[in-house]
Amino acid sequence: MNRFRDRLLANLRQLPVGRQLGRIVSYNGLVIEAIGPEARLGELCEIESEHEPGTSYMAEVVGFRQERTLLMPYGHLAGISTASIIRATGRPMTVPVGDALLGRVVDAFSRPLDDAGPLRFDDAYPLYREPINPMARAPIEQVLETGVRAIDGLLTLGVGQRVGIMAGSGVGKSTLLGMLARQVVADVTVLALVGERGREVGDFIDNALGPEGLKRSVVVVATSDEPALVRAHAAHAAHAMAEYFRDQGKSVLLIVDSMTRFAMAQREIGLAIGEPPTFRGYTPSVFSKLPTLLERCGRLRSGGAISGVYSVLVEGDDMNEPVTDHMRAILDGHIVLDRDLASRGHHPSIDVLRSASRLMNHVASETEQAVARDVKKQMAVYAASRDLIELGAHQRGVNAALDTAIDAKAPLDKVLQQTPKQFSTRADSLRQFAAALNVPKPGGAG
Repeated sequence: MNRFRDRLLANLRQLPVGRQLGRIVSYNGLVIEAIGPEARLGELCEIESEHEPGTSYMAEVVGFRQERTLLMPYGHLAGISTASIIRATGRPMTVPVGDALLGRVVDAFSRPLDDAGPLRFDDAYPLYREPINPMARAPIEQVLETGVRAIDGLLTLGVGQRVGIMAGSGVGKSTLLGMLARQVVADVTVLALVGERGREVGDFIDNALGPEGLKRSVVVVATSDEPALVRAHAAHAAHAMAEYFRDQGKSVLLIVDSMTRFAMAQREIGLAIGEPPTFRGYTPSVFSKLPTLLERCGRLRSGGAISGVYSVLVEGDDMNEPVTDHMRAILDGHIVLDRDLASRGHHPSIDVLRSASRLMNHVASETEQAVARDVKKQMAVYAASRDLIELGAHQRGVNAALDTAIDAKAPLDKVLQQTPKQFSTRADSLRQFAAALNVPKPGGAG
């Protein structure tokens, strides 16, 4: 019977329609290996269950090996067998998009996860879109106001900038992301929760984001129990949704939490299709896909912008681990959260001296930059002599610069600390930093 079916499929493949058909020869729990169909990389295929008529599963072509097609399913498979037929759809994966997404929580395929009813979409955008042409990019000149004093005053961001939040577990990363999602001045927020635990999704939406933040947001969720392809898909889908709103001329804030889990999902895909592992098991495709994805953000000359905030879950608090190091090289700035600051109740636990915004000089005035430099100088002087001070070995009057830094420590800490519900305008943040240093108030808020 199997020989007859194979001969029949072989004859059918000689026909144009028959080339779209294939059959399963192997499945290891992650990757389906098939003879046929004639499909392109990234193309969608439909797998029909032989034992459950009318039931089908979607899979994506992820590679080829010895004239066989490798596919990864978008869901958990049940009921497939070597008798199942694979049919190529002839189209790549697209993401349904539309204004109806605002205020909704959806999965990686734009299907609603909340109980707010069905969605009607205006268009469909490609999942894998080419990065922006460098000549189509507009210069970043406008301040992105976040409402977080440490960022607005000392690490000023611009509209269209991409910044990473580098943090280990349990140091306030989700709280800071929630503050940004609620407070950043933008028309639309697209938030992707990639690889999160199911419990944390509801907590983040209810507590960190809140009802007001959700009204102008789209939340894309792919929990940790989803297949690797779906988790990776969620990050791409969030970028596609952000591109839809950007193409309407809107300023979009895109938040992805976290890029480490996206990289882990991509590593799982790469290893499954036979890519060689490199440092810490990451495959070459991980480091090729990161810049391709991140370059989809930016500001267009034709109007509209996507400002990207990407969280990076630092493994073992090692800021030089491969994903963190690679992200830092690609992004336009990074904000480091420090475990020691968090343990002392200093929130947000931003380590200003280890953080940087590469575009601050382009969007902040000379006076504002001078205040930021002075604040960082005082913080650096204090940090260099912290052990000496805590041991009581410092004598006042011996080092005038250190005396000034000690005097500024408490006022600066007060300005840098901020509760999650507290919003501060950028102009007020700059005035508070200037007052803490006892210098003239800077003119203009940028």
